[in-house]
Amino acid sequence: MALIIAGERSGVGKTTVTLTLLSCLSRHGLHVQSFKVGPDYIDPMFHQHVTGRACRNLDPVLTSENYVKECFAHYSNLCEYSLIEGVMGLFDGVKIETNDYFASTAHIAKLLNLPVLLVVDCSRLSGSVAAIVHGYRSFDQQVNIAGVILNRVGSDRHLSLLKNSLAPLQIPIFGVLKRQDNITISDRHLGLIPTAELPELNELINQLVNLGESCFDWEKLLPLLRWGDKGTRGLGDKGTRRQGDKGTRGLGDKGTRGQGDKGTRGLGDKGTRGQGDKGTRGLGDKGTRGQGDKEMRGWRDYLSSSIKIAVAYDKAFNFYYQDNLDLLQSLGAELVFWSPLEDTQLPKDIKGMYFGGGFPEVFAQKLAENTPIRNAVKAAILSGIPTIAECGGLMYLCEQIVDMTGKPWEMLGILPTTAVMDKRLTLGYRRVVALEDSLLVDKGTKIYGHEFHRSRLISDSNKPLFQTYRFDCDEFMGKEGWVLPFNLHASYIHMHWGNSIEIPQRFIEKSRIFSLQLS
Repeated sequence: MALIIAGERSGVGKTTVTLTLLSCLSRHGLHVQSFKVGPDYIDPMFHQHVTGRACRNLDPVLTSENYVKECFAHYSNLCEYSLIEGVMGLFDGVKIETNDYFASTAHIAKLLNLPVLLVVDCSRLSGSVAAIVHGYRSFDQQVNIAGVILNRVGSDRHLSLLKNSLAPLQIPIFGVLKRQDNITISDRHLGLIPTAELPELNELINQLVNLGESCFDWEKLLPLLRWGDKGTRGLGDKGTRRQGDKGTRGLGDKGTRGQGDKGTRGLGDKGTRGQGDKGTRGLGDKGTRGQGDKEMRGWRDYLSSSIKIAVAYDKAFNFYYQDNLDLLQSLGAELVFWSPLEDTQLPKDIKGMYFGGGFPEVFAQKLAENTPIRNAVKAAILSGIPTIAECGGLMYLCEQIVDMTGKPWEMLGILPTTAVMDKRLTLGYRRVVALEDSLLVDKGTKIYGHEFHRSRLISDSNKPLFQTYRFDCDEFMGKEGWVLPFNLHASYIHMHWGNSIEIPQRFIEKSRIFSLQLS
């Protein structure tokens, strides 16, 4: 039916346990679909490295409860086994009127009606483990904690004490992981180091496979991991809609395979509504009037053709939701992946550019030294090519990036400001309201997004893109983002488009208009 791996708090080993399970299943040739609760980009990279299949984020803040249900059902139905990695502690979420822990692992467990395995860090306790497990199991009776995984167990004697303490609870123990000082995943200022920077990752995965063969009770685990009808109960329910919830548009059946995705059909049929109607609103009216018959010639053939979008993808820029890439493809985009670190020229015939987040501050010197591509990208943006730049992408467009050591590095100079690395972490869900018409949204549009960065800009835009608030209250967080030139969307706000298909539709529309202007 599928399982959710949850922790009693952050740092207890959820990711290690999840990767161990995924590695063992994949090594035995079993097809498994993984999911990650929340907005995280890095953990899904590890999932995909192991399974060869794009991990999908389940985040009802960035999308909706309905979208989470349909996304999970759609991709789980493509595989024999499904596994969800939770976020933070089991009940860590955001409080709203209808839910005290909205978007938490517990919320997703109840929404999808799936059992939970609770990972407990046993390194500094013995008899107290029963109080912890009992508290989590009794806190919300609607959350089905099917069993526990005991992590960082010190010795056989330690394990005996833990088992004796848990015995009165009669809760199944699905796995025991002894302390593994030789198995570590390196991290830095924003969490784990991404997979592309870990040459020793395959060796680590082999260690996890060897560990997983002996530390889990596979006879109990496999029936729960196998996807079937039991796990679909409630998936057709409407769920709790928050204000601004647009439903589950965007999920479908088209085979839009993403980068590194081995056979997971992408988001398609439902999400492509509007490519011939809503998605082309304004073509021939907005910005192309008065150019005679040239623009009218071959409209039908033109609108059905693909349009090349350059996606920056390397060690510096790799924070993308696979659903966003799939939506672009389903709307007619041909995604061309390229590297601002390694390439000296842009891909040919592109009509739009997409810079996701990542770690440009770590690779600032190499980005600065690649003068040919910096000049090419700057020239392309100034020529009017529609460009999305999220977080790390925004930093790349600044005049300079000042790295963690305080050293400045020259960037594109599109935005008249400098991105400076800071010790303070900016983190959290945001409710944002567009202050101007822009590449992606109309003035007044409300969007739910997420911020996660340790950089700040030394000066703000004279014409900011968004007015931002905390998601769970009306606390004003400031104005941010850049809309000048008009073809640019540059913001620290990460967006998932699964519940807002009009955003990628608009991007594709603007890219087609730009293509017409060149012809």
